[in-house]
Amino acid sequence: MEELMLRYLIGVSALALVISTPQQTRAADAAATLVDDLLVTGTRDPEGVEAGKIGGSVSVITAQDFADRQVRIVSDVLRDVPGVSVSRTGAVGSLTQVRVRGTESNHVLTLIDGVKADDPFFGEFDFATLLADDVARVEVLRGQQSAIYGSDAIGGVINYITPTGRQESGRSLRAEAGSMGTYGGAGRVAGYSLGLDYVLSGGYQSTDGYVVAPGGKRDIGSRLGSLAAKLGYEVAPNLRLRAVARYTNTQADSNGQSFLPPGFATDSPGSGFRAISRYGFLGADYEMLEGRWTHSLQVQGVDSTRSSDSNFARTGGDEGTRLKASYATTLGVDAGPLTHRLTGAFDDQRETYRNTNPAGPFNADTTRRAVRNLGFVGQYDLAVGEVAGIGGAVRYDDNDAFQNATTYRFQGFYKLSDQVRLRAAGGTGIKNPSQTELFGYNASAFPFVGNPNLKPERSKGWEAGVDLTLGEGRTHLGATYFDSALHDEIFSIFGAPVALCTRPGQPAPTSCSTTGNQPTTSTQKGVELFADAKLSENVSLDAAYTWLDAKQNGVKEIRRPPTIASVNLTWRAPRDRGSATLTMRYNGDVTDTDFSVFPARTVTLGAYTLVNLAGAWKLNDAVELFGRVENLADQHYWEVYGFNTPGRAAYAGVRARF
Repeated sequence: MEELMLRYLIGVSALALVISTPQQTRAADAAATLVDDLLVTGTRDPEGVEAGKIGGSVSVITAQDFADRQVRIVSDVLRDVPGVSVSRTGAVGSLTQVRVRGTESNHVLTLIDGVKADDPFFGEFDFATLLADDVARVEVLRGQQSAIYGSDAIGGVINYITPTGRQESGRSLRAEAGSMGTYGGAGRVAGYSLGLDYVLSGGYQSTDGYVVAPGGKRDIGSRLGSLAAKLGYEVAPNLRLRAVARYTNTQADSNGQSFLPPGFATDSPGSGFRAISRYGFLGADYEMLEGRWTHSLQVQGVDSTRSSDSNFARTGGDEGTRLKASYATTLGVDAGPLTHRLTGAFDDQRETYRNTNPAGPFNADTTRRAVRNLGFVGQYDLAVGEVAGIGGAVRYDDNDAFQNATTYRFQGFYKLSDQVRLRAAGGTGIKNPSQTELFGYNASAFPFVGNPNLKPERSKGWEAGVDLTLGEGRTHLGATYFDSALHDEIFSIFGAPVALCTRPGQPAPTSCSTTGNQPTTSTQKGVELFADAKLSENVSLDAAYTWLDAKQNGVKEIRRPPTIASVNLTWRAPRDRGSATLTMRYNGDVTDTDFSVFPARTVTLGAYTLVNLAGAWKLNDAVELFGRVENLADQHYWEVYGFNTPGRAAYAGVRARF
């Protein structure tokens, strides 16, 4: 992987030397401020796209939202986004899955500063590992996006973005402590000088946790850390180089789950896991024809490792890497009120996987595997001033391990007036098979063999919505209806023919399992509502509501609440001296699976409402005190069957900017 990274770095450097001719550019001015309505997620256009010119559903969680709600774990703020549900298997640091519009958790593509962050081995991103930076923002684009991004983007794309040094300069420190033996902090240094844009940041959180197992005594704690660097350099007015590096380290205790009634989590001393991920990104952005023709060359990589312990001994582990090179170019043509944008993109991605568990009859083999995928993208967007626009994209993926795929997407909007905007979008999505599904687990005691004939999971859907702007821009309302269907869903086949698992020269096993594509269909449809309003000069409101109907072959899907709602009410003191935010989040009844009986049964977890209260006050321009109470009403609830959740907790700290 290091050799390939070096080759691409040399290529980027060579490009910089060849094309660094002085021209006037718009990119430097655009980068000087953080514009909340300019999105980088909804297009392969290197310059991004305005939120008001996207026909699909998009939500932006701003840096101010992060500060007002005092977000420390990114997955918590995603609960305030329409169409998004979150489930955590126990305490902070435990597996945290995010589902968008009723799709599976591995149907959501997660980006961190533009880097595809999904774990290459597992094929999805564990949000337990993502600490919140103090000045970050999140773009959530819902609906099928595979025509732009390829595999994984069936439910949508979540892009976690930290600002550049020009966008948010200065130095800051934060320290806090609170319930359950929790303490943590963060620091950031950022600025811009002589063409160099730089950001160095880090964060840490440690907690003793709480008793996760019903009737147990063992606290489940965790330690989460992250370090990041983000650099940019203006070689010339029309040429900019970019680099990102991020390191995350998660260490967490864990409990097992009993497979005897009642099937709850059980105290498991000496059990836990460690996950380390390294992310890297190098890019060069070049403009020609006074900014009308843009080019972006990128190379990015992910290296993730996990190790698990049980009863004070190492019992499992895995590692996965991803190296991806991309090129995107956009040509803009203005013809009176019409603006045409033609975009082409190419992706070359290679992933490797390997189990690293100790040898044993119940453990997987440790063969290293690899899969390569080539993606070709064509995109066209037409805007009629600020009044209307349409666009479409098509992508072809050529994979060396399973069936190739073609995906498409279309979208459009029309402003009936300054107050009313209509929008619609639709398209297809794919999810490639994971390494386990392709290559199997292959334990000698209970063989689980892969299926090289698997097809990617396929999704098709559409949406239509309306956005209202009232009160001279002080109130924004929106409603969306969506309808999707998933085909060829990959599932495990237990009781497969024994001959399939028999190895040459060895006796036939007593059982055999493999994978296959479901012949049935999974459907997702629902309604999303949102509202944000400035109720007065000092009070603002942000609210979201989702109704969802998600079924597999007519049966309700687990861990998909049919109703989700959230409200955030913020008061801001005069001259911005302080603030207070009341957050209420409702999660409707949800089903889950109890494996303690055979066959497994479906259980219902009751609805719950969580209330948080956060406040801050500035002692002066540099120092701010803050505090918050989570689960103010001390609500008892389950997100996953048999795993306790935390009760009321309080935290306080200080933040300094200088």
